[in-house]
Amino acid sequence: MGQTEIKKQENTLLILVRFSLPLILSGILQQLYSWADAFIVGNVEGELALAAIGATGTVIGFFVMVMTGFTAGLGILFARNFGAGQKEILKRILSTFVVIVGGCFLALSAAGCFLAQPILWLLHTPEDIFELSKIYLQLSFIGMPFLAVYNVYFAALRAIGDSKAPFWAILFSSAVNIVLDILLVALAGWGVTGAAIATSASQILMVLFTICYTVKRHRILRFRFGADMIDRSVIKAGCRLGIPPMIQSSVNALGNMVLQNFMNGFGTQTVAAITTAYRVDTVALLPVVNVGSAVSTMAAQSDGAGDKPRIFRFFKVGTMLVTVVSVVLTLFVVFAGEYMVAMFGVGAAASAIGGEFFRRFGCFYPVYGLCMAVRGALEGIGDVAYSSIIGIIALISRIIMSYTLVGLWDNMVIAYAEGLSWCVMLTLYAVRFWVKRKELGYRAKV
Repeated sequence: MGQTEIKKQENTLLILVRFSLPLILSGILQQLYSWADAFIVGNVEGELALAAIGATGTVIGFFVMVMTGFTAGLGILFARNFGAGQKEILKRILSTFVVIVGGCFLALSAAGCFLAQPILWLLHTPEDIFELSKIYLQLSFIGMPFLAVYNVYFAALRAIGDSKAPFWAILFSSAVNIVLDILLVALAGWGVTGAAIATSASQILMVLFTICYTVKRHRILRFRFGADMIDRSVIKAGCRLGIPPMIQSSVNALGNMVLQNFMNGFGTQTVAAITTAYRVDTVALLPVVNVGSAVSTMAAQSDGAGDKPRIFRFFKVGTMLVTVVSVVLTLFVVFAGEYMVAMFGVGAAASAIGGEFFRRFGCFYPVYGLCMAVRGALEGIGDVAYSSIIGIIALISRIIMSYTLVGLWDNMVIAYAEGLSWCVMLTLYAVRFWVKRKELGYRAKV
């Protein structure tokens, strides 16, 4: 490898790190919504209240995954046009999907408020936490339309290279959320109700902050409110890239509800332990998830600019980066996972279950990291439909393994089934990437 090639890889690594770091920090802060609720409620109200919040996770996750799935596809559309120098169209994409996505989630959230009780009943939510879960879920729906609008703005800002804006927005809203949690839960004693109000209020303020920031800093994303906000010419392109990952995300979310129902069968202690462990897991995996997102954004920009070798440069460097990071994260959750779960106020038995979960699950982190790198490259070149199909296949395999292997691993089947589904996903992603690479005649001259 010559000095020029080494220099290119160093520059690529620097770009990925600079772009990913604010996204990682933003993700960590965003998780503070649920962490603050769980930490304060768990330590003030106890394990039952903590389990009640955890039991709503898959339902709330359904809505969040649908919106983030669709807006991830929109991000590719924004990045391609930005990379191709077609900047005038960006504001039309933004205004169109702010109206469409915001309106859709306003309707979905209203329906969710009315259907909260039957949804929790279908999930076999334990009776001792049912009413608390219903209250938390209904109040959480208030912030959903605002969170949807934020995600559209997030996709646009990330695509034009401003990964710092979401960090400042989430830093602001996280601070609001924590202050409100302390006031409403710890001091006022409103418990689960106070935690839900704090979360929704902070989400509303977050989107207002993001809109003000965007209007002030980015002329190419400014638009006026009015009858011409929706541009029909961009709807088809946005839906073509947004619907496949949205379908995958919604199917995954529904699958998570099936798995939540499965988990509920192990009792309240396991629900408290595993849902709390997943809070830690979500934050732990943010670095590899966001490096994958960075690969996707840079690949889309490069594809829009017609620079094919640059796509492979980002893929290769991103793969090396996620491998190193995921190994470090494996060591962290294996040795510190139990203590992280205990921090949320669960009992000793639940903490032990959480620690055992991480000892079984953590070793699969490098597999997941590689999945994110390959998926990022595929989605960056527009192969979102196949990527979505792979995700659905992996979910189906996870559900099948959960129910068929429970006799072998008992409640730890939750860890093994997800880890093994990642192995299925990586295999399918790798095959697809190799075929796509040869098909398009790319060469990895990095």
